[in-house]
Amino acid sequence: MGRKKQLIIPVFLPFAGCLHQCVFCDQFGITGVRALPDAHAVRCTIDKHLASWKGAGTKEIAFYGGSFTALLPECQKVYLEIAYEYVLSGDIDSIRLSTRPDCVSIDSCSFLLSYGVRTVELGAQSMSDTVLKLSGRGHNADDTRRAVKALRESGLNVGLQLMPGLPGDSQRTIIMTAEEAARLRPDFVRVYPALVLKGTPLYRMYCSGSYTPWPLAEMVDICRKISAVFREAKIPVIRFGLQPTAELEKSLAAGPYHPCFRQLVESGMDSA
Repeated sequence: MGRKKQLIIPVFLPFAGCLHQCVFCDQFGITGVRALPDAHAVRCTIDKHLASWKGAGTKEIAFYGGSFTALLPECQKVYLEIAYEYVLSGDIDSIRLSTRPDCVSIDSCSFLLSYGVRTVELGAQSMSDTVLKLSGRGHNADDTRRAVKALRESGLNVGLQLMPGLPGDSQRTIIMTAEEAARLRPDFVRVYPALVLKGTPLYRMYCSGSYTPWPLAEMVDICRKISAVFREAKIPVIRFGLQPTAELEKSLAAGPYHPCFRQLVESGMDSA
C-alpha cells in the first residue's frame, strides 16, 4: 500500500516579526503575498484547503515566512487561536510554524504548546558565525544550539532550515554546518541553496561583483555531500531547493536554481 498523503495548509506571513534584513530574503517575491492576512483571510485559507482535500492522511496548518515567535504576543495569539479551533474540532491534527533561533525560549515553547503547536522550524541557515554575520542574520550558531535544546526539552518537534552558498560559504563551512546540524538531532532538515533574488541586498552585492553565486553543478555536488551526512545520521532531508513557482522564477536573478533540484541531487545526473 502507498503512503498516506498529508495535507499541509500554508498560511504565509511574509517578513512578519523579522528583526533583520537578511541579504538573501524576498518573501514577497517568492510567495506572491504582499501583506499579512487578517483573521478572516486565515479562516478562508484553511476552509478552502479542507473543502478540497480528498485524502485520508494527517492535516496540518503551517505558518510560514517571517519569524512567528518574534511577533507581538497578542498577534501570535490571534493566529494560534484560530488554528487551535480547528485542532479542537478535529478538523486539523497539528500546527507548525517557522521562526528565528534567537527568538525561542522555554517560555515561548510553553506558549506554543498551549495552542497545539507540534513542530517548530528554525531558520538556522548556517552554523558558521562568519557566514551568518555576512548574511545579515543577526544571530549566531550558539543561538541555534540553545533554541534546539529548548524545543527538545519542551517536547516539540524540531526542523532546521539550511542555506548553503551564502556569502563567505565554502565547501568546508557547508559540510561543517551539515555535521553540526546533524549533531543537534533535528527531526528533519530542509536545504535551500542560496539564490540571488531581485531587489535584495544580495542582488546588489551580485551586481557590484562582491558576491558570486555558486554554479548549479557545484551546488548539486555539495548537496550530495550534505545528503550523505544526514543519511548517515538517519535524519531526513524533506526538501532540497525552493518550490518552483512563477513568482520565484520572475524574481530570480542568478544562482543554482533548477525546478527539479532534488532530482539532480538524488539521481547523480549531470546538472549541465
